[in-house]
This record gives sequence, C-alpha cells and structure tokens, in this order.
Amino acid sequence: MEAAAAPGRDAPASTASQPSGCGKHNSPERKVYMDYNATTPLEPEVIQAVTEAMWEAWGNPSSPYPAGRKAKDIIKAARESLAKMIGGKPQDIIFTSGGTESNNLVIHSVVKHFHVNQTSKGDTGVHLSPVEGAKPHLITSSVEHDSIRLPLEHLAEEQAAAVTFVPVSKASGQVEVDDILAAVRPTTRLVSIMLANNETGVIMPIPEISQHIKALNRERAAAGLPPILVHTDAAQALGKRRVDVEHLGVDFLTIVGHKFYGPRIGALYVRGLGECTLLCPMLFGGGQEQNFRPGTENTPMIAGLGKAAELVTQNWEAYEAHMRDIRDYLEERLEAEFGQKRIHLNSQFPGTERLPNTCNFSIRGPRLQGRMVLAQCQVLMASVGAACHSDHGDQPSPVLLNSGVPFDVARNALRLSVGRSSTRAEVDLVVQDLKQAVAQLEDQA
Repeated sequence: MEAAAAPGRDAPASTASQPSGCGKHNSPERKVYMDYNATTPLEPEVIQAVTEAMWEAWGNPSSPYPAGRKAKDIIKAARESLAKMIGGKPQDIIFTSGGTESNNLVIHSVVKHFHVNQTSKGDTGVHLSPVEGAKPHLITSSVEHDSIRLPLEHLAEEQAAAVTFVPVSKASGQVEVDDILAAVRPTTRLVSIMLANNETGVIMPIPEISQHIKALNRERAAAGLPPILVHTDAAQALGKRRVDVEHLGVDFLTIVGHKFYGPRIGALYVRGLGECTLLCPMLFGGGQEQNFRPGTENTPMIAGLGKAAELVTQNWEAYEAHMRDIRDYLEERLEAEFGQKRIHLNSQFPGTERLPNTCNFSIRGPRLQGRMVLAQCQVLMASVGAACHSDHGDQPSPVLLNSGVPFDVARNALRLSVGRSSTRAEVDLVVQDLKQAVAQLEDQA
C-alpha cells in the first residue's frame, strides 16, 4: 500500500478546507489522514519561509555581515509573530527544540530555583523555603502528556521534589479547581495543567485556576511564602481555538510548532522573563535567547514557526469553524452507521468544552479493540490515542480510564482528529472503511 501524500500540501493555503492531497476518491489505495493531534503537515507558506531562510539567511544570527543580519531579522520577526499569536510580548518568548524541552525547562527551573534559594546563605526573604530541608512541591493532573508526567515522576523518584497528581472529574473530564487548591502546600511552587487534552480534546479551566492561584498568592505573600507559578502546555490548543496568555493568566505557556502546521521546533512563553518570572537554563554555552537557551539558533525552522504562527493569528476562527463542522459530521455519521447504543463518544462530557477537531470514540464489541479495527482499515490513518503511547499494546489509555471511561470501552477506543483540509467526503470514506473493518472482525469470530 503506497504512502499517502501529505494532507493539504497540494492545496493553496487560502483554501484550507479543500480535500487533502491523498489521492482521488475512487482510488483503491486512497488514504485519509485523521491523526492531526499527533502531527500536522507543513503549510505551503511555511515550507516557503523555511526554504527562503535556508537560501538567504544561512549566516550566524550573531554575525554582522548581511547573511547574519538577515537571520537575526527573521528570528526577531518570528518572535513577534509568536507573541502576537498568544497575546504576549516578544521579549517573553524563548525558542526551544519542541514541547518536551519547553515543559522540562519549566519544571527544572522551578525545582532548581527552589533549591538555590533554600540553600542561599543570609537570605531571609520570602523566597526561602518555609521548612528547612523541604522539597519543592508541584501539582499537575492525572491526564498530562508524558513530557510533564515523566520528568515529575523522575524528580519524585530522585527525591528532588514532591508531586501531586490531581485526578480529573469523571463527570467533566476536567481537573477541578477545588482539587488543585486542596493539594496546595506551603512548599508548592508550580501548578502545571495542560490547556487541552490530546486524547479527549477536553479544555481545562486554566483561567479559573490562574485566578484562584493569584488570590492564594496574595495570602501567601502576607504569610511570607513565595508565589505559586502556573504553567499550561498549549500544544493541542494552538491553531484550533483562541489562546491568549492574558485571558489564561499563566506564567508559562508551551508552544509546539508541528501541532499547528509548523516545523518540529517549539517555544516557551515566560511572563516577564527574568524579572517577574525566573527561568533557569538547562544548557550553558553562548548568550543566545537571553542566555536562557544557548546554542546557534535554527533560523530556517524558526522562520517556519513564525509563519505558522502568523497563519494562526490570521485564520484561527475559520480553522476552528471548519474543523468543528467536520468533527460534528463525523460523529453524526458514526452514530448513524453503527447506532447510538453501539458508539460510545469518549470525548463528550456534558457541559464541557472540547477541541473542535477531536473525536475519541469506541465501537462496542468483544473483538473490536482499537488496534484490531485500525489493522483492518484500508483507508483510515489514525491512532488509538497518544502517538507516544503507540507501543503500549492493547492496554486501554490511562487518560480514558482516569476520565471515567469503562475498561472494556476504553480498550476499543480510536482517536480521530481532523484538520484544516479534512472534508465531509473523507468522513464518508472513513466511516465506510470502519464498517468493513468491523464486519471483517465480527465474521472472524
């Protein structure tokens, strides 16, 4: 079976709702990509920006000659584009290799800053630990991405930090503000909650969390305790809905380019970088990125990231509306073909907002585990959950189990995520493909 062409690559960027370039509808080798939460193809304008930077801005951005100055100007423009996309300031943007580095940078900065201040001689200000020999305490949710969960678990195992994993509500799929506040300790330094879950699409109440933490910080200041910082990983939300750091009220926000049709690099927003919010570098070298992320900048990829951000700023409302229309049509067709009693929509929680492009569902049946269904599909390219968990066999997603989805239902889960170029015609192809896959599996029983 030949590989599918990159979705949307043959279509002009101004017509993002056009069919993906995967082949003609009547081709027996037609493939339909519906795994946009895992990664997205580069928009044509992004490829152009990367290519032009490779040709014209090959110089070191720290060098004074024309190719270096061109690179420096491109990086400056990209930083401004990212800041505009999230409603922040350019000087608060740090370029990184991707979301994993950004998330780790936040976590390790908070922990390092705690330990440095705890051991500072003669410092009797509010930055000292309230308990001698205490560990920094960090709070997160039970449904975070591995780039948050694993470094926190590692720090806890190394006894460098204490961590509380707050469960999400089985009624809403969200982490609840009261549960976060109940977990706070005098040594708490960071609350890190994703903006949107990558498997269910559930939007977390970040503005409410930030508001309550700010109110709590005023009480902590009066008691001589340092403030609690708030971080959100916005990887899945960018390009699909409005993301504004002032509305969210966060101190840190993670940006991941390949989730919004950009290259595989990322960035980190830090409110009042170096002044209001401290950041501790994990790497040491040159003075790039205000000394917080040294190393010669990857100018072409930064140029592409800036162009991808520019497209989001210009078009996010249209992107959101289109993806919601296709996602809703997909769920309607699934229920129509399989019946409402047989389809369980794992990502629907009454009264809970979710991403406009994400449909996590299960087809009930003893032989219809998600991996088995996908293996029978001839058209659909999708996943059973997070791409980074692709080697977990037939074990149900911990995210779904933690969200209250029953074991047997979660084991059958499929995550379909549509994109800017997805069409209703592709949905029809996918639903028919799923029907034949289910029929084949049931015939084998």
